[in-house]
Amino acid sequence: MSKQAKGYSYLLLTAMIWGCAFVAQSVGMQYIGPFTFQAVRCALGACTLIPYLLVSKKADTQSRMEPIPVKSQILGGVLCGAALFAATNLQQFGLLYTTVSKSGFISALYILIVPILGVFLHKKIPSYLWICILSACVGLYLLSMEDGLGSLSLGDGLTLMSAICFAIHILIVDAFCNKVDGVQLSFIQFLVSSFLSAICMWIWESPSLSTILACWLPLGYTGILSSGVAYTLQILAQKHTKPAIATLVMSLESVFAALFGWLLLKEQLTVRETLGCAFMFCATLLALLPSKKTES
Repeated sequence: MSKQAKGYSYLLLTAMIWGCAFVAQSVGMQYIGPFTFQAVRCALGACTLIPYLLVSKKADTQSRMEPIPVKSQILGGVLCGAALFAATNLQQFGLLYTTVSKSGFISALYILIVPILGVFLHKKIPSYLWICILSACVGLYLLSMEDGLGSLSLGDGLTLMSAICFAIHILIVDAFCNKVDGVQLSFIQFLVSSFLSAICMWIWESPSLSTILACWLPLGYTGILSSGVAYTLQILAQKHTKPAIATLVMSLESVFAALFGWLLLKEQLTVRETLGCAFMFCATLLALLPSKKTES
């Protein structure tokens, strides 16, 4: 399997994991506050990576020709952690004031925000990719929105800010992923995000061990799989994929969320939702096929 194909498979697995995480985040809010949820979630994500870091440290040291600059490793981790802290907490707070369907749609607008920001960073976006992105947005709307956008609430505004922060996070990962160790970068970002969330938790919330333990299942899934595994896979995958294409593949989390709801919860997909899934799958496939010729 080529590095590019491996990158796409990592992103697809990431989308599958994130597709199940949205429900866990919403359920977790029934037990603990947003800052507490994110502080514990990111701490679990960091802990998940410790065994790998310990095992791979000696092998990495022996195999690497040149040492990774410590400053770049720390700077990348801190910037990613700060962006992740802002994005995940804004999304959590948004869920308090808006519906899950609206939040899912607005959050995934990073597929449009990333290439727009990329233009200002002098990243060239092929015309076919813009068509794919717009098609994916149409599919996402059909899949996620039941009654239309209607009037935008406070939660919608917070979620839109979250989408912008997720887009910034993706671009930061793109800037550092080929300069530093991906797993170490992920580890540092979780520590930073957990630390910042914990500060806010102690200031604005009243966490207790009993409520955190009662939320063990949502925290376990989002901390170990959605954070520790999926965000690390994202960083490793972006070494071999362009940001705009990476966002298209990751946006399939909305499709997987609908499919898992159909398979596991026996939820029925309407014609509109099925059409939305088809739009998104086709847009992603069209984006990947030409990229095999154009990307190195």
